[in-house]
Amino acid sequence: MKLYYLGIYYKDVKVKALVSAADLQSFGYFQRSSVKEFMQFTSQILVERTRPNERASVKEQEYMCHVFVRADSLGACVISDHEYPQRVAFTLLNKILDDFSAQISPAQYKSAAANTIVFPACEENLQKYQNPREADAMTKVQAELDETKIVLHGTIEAVLQRGEKLDDLVEKSEGLSMQSKAFYKTAKKTNSCCCIQ
Repeated sequence: MKLYYLGIYYKDVKVKALVSAADLQSFGYFQRSSVKEFMQFTSQILVERTRPNERASVKEQEYMCHVFVRADSLGACVISDHEYPQRVAFTLLNKILDDFSAQISPAQYKSAAANTIVFPACEENLQKYQNPREADAMTKVQAELDETKIVLHGTIEAVLQRGEKLDDLVEKSEGLSMQSKAFYKTAKKTNSCCCIQ
């Protein structure tokens, strides 16, 4: 999972780039400036074509472009690979726009020339959100649940690999009543007629 670009824009008569950050280490040194220009150009078009209070995700070759334009005409775009979770991308866009509007007044960004605003949080958030598990609490919890399921499945397989069979475990169990053991045996016999081997 990878984030390549994060930009903040003001959508007036024309869309103006306010600040951006890029992580282009995976590109060749001589390609980086062209790639960044293309990503900024694409982001600007997407912000221009997105209505206020609207979100959009657009696939462009091997990249996903996620864009959000707020009612106050501030917009942001993040460009990622296809594996990056869409929900986390939009969480980042909401956060960066909220932080930006809390620190930079409308008078400042409306009168500023393109790409002249100093806002270090853009670069910081691009780096922080590279790992969605660390940056986003819900993703982190989901990952922990997935790991727990994997451990649970691994434990059951480990028991079966030691030569123990579920039939033996049921037979030896003191926690199961005679009725439960009989039910297990009946269910197994009933299901065995349906199995094709």
